[in-house]
Amino acid sequence: MNEKTGPKDVFLQLLNIIALYVSAGMFISLIFSYIDIWLPDALSENYYTLLAARSSVRWAIASLIVVFPVYIWATWFLNKGYAATPEKREMKIRKWLLYFTLFAAGIIVIGDFVTLIYNFLQGELTLRFLLKILAVLAAAGGVFGYYILDIKNKAPQKIFAYGVSAIMLIAIVAGFFVAGSPKEERARRFDDQRTQHLQMIQSEIINFWIKKAALPKTLEELNDPIRGVAIPKDPESGAEYVYEITDKENFKLCATFNQPSLDQASASMPKRAALSYPLENIYYGNENWAHNSGQTCLDRKIDKDLYKPEKPR
Repeated sequence: MNEKTGPKDVFLQLLNIIALYVSAGMFISLIFSYIDIWLPDALSENYYTLLAARSSVRWAIASLIVVFPVYIWATWFLNKGYAATPEKREMKIRKWLLYFTLFAAGIIVIGDFVTLIYNFLQGELTLRFLLKILAVLAAAGGVFGYYILDIKNKAPQKIFAYGVSAIMLIAIVAGFFVAGSPKEERARRFDDQRTQHLQMIQSEIINFWIKKAALPKTLEELNDPIRGVAIPKDPESGAEYVYEITDKENFKLCATFNQPSLDQASASMPKRAALSYPLENIYYGNENWAHNSGQTCLDRKIDKDLYKPEKPR
C-alpha cells in the first residue's frame, strides 16, 4: 500500500461494504414482510404472525433509514477519492471486498434457482413464494451487476445511486402505510393491553364461577389481595371496564378501543381471510377477541359442563 492510501481508506472500504450488506438484507426482509402481509399463508397465518410481520417492517425501515444513507455517503466519498487518486482503485482490500461481494451475490442467485426448482418439484410453487424468489434475485442480481461494472470502472454511479435511492424511498414510505404510523402503533398497543385486561377479567370470572357457582355481581368482587388479583382499568383513560350480567350464565365485557383489531382491519385487504386470536386454552376456549374501534362488547357464556363448580368440602 503506497503513501496515498492508509487506515482511513481501509475503514471506509469496510464501512461501505458492511452498509451495503445490511441495506440489501434489510431491503429483502422488508419486501418479504410486505409479501407475508398481503399474501398470507393459509397454513400458518394467525394474529401473531401478522404482528411479527408488521414488527419486521418497522425494524427494516429503521435500519434502512440509518444504514442506507451511510452506504450512499461512503460510496460517494470513496468515488470522490478515486477521482482524485485513481491509484486507490487498486487497493488490495478493495479488490478483496468487491470480489467477495460478487461471490456472495452469485451464491445467493444460484441458491435462489435451486430453491425455486426444489419447491416446484415439491408442489409448493405459489405466488407468495415466487415473489420472494424474485425479490432475492433482483436484489442480488442488481448488486452483482453493478459491482461487475465497478471493477471494470464502467459503473453508472449516479444512475445507480439515484435509482436505488428512489426504490428504497418507495419501500420505506410504503411501510408507513402497511405497518401504520408511530401514533397508530401506540394506539394499537393500548388496544392490545385492553384485550389482555379483558382476557384476565374473563379468567377471573370463570374462576369465581368455579368457586361459587355464580357470576360476580360487580368486578370489584374479583379483587383478591391474598392472591394478588386486582382488576385493571383502561390503560389510557383510567376508566373501568364495563361488565354486565345478562342472565345466570351469560355476561358481557366491554371496552373502548382506538382502532379495529388487526384481524378485523385485515378483512378489507385483498386475498386475506379474517384472523382469530389463537387463545385456545382452559380459560379462553375458541372465543374471538376481535374488535372494532369505539366501544365493543363481547358476549360470553359459561359452559357448565366445562366449568363445573367445586363441591363444598
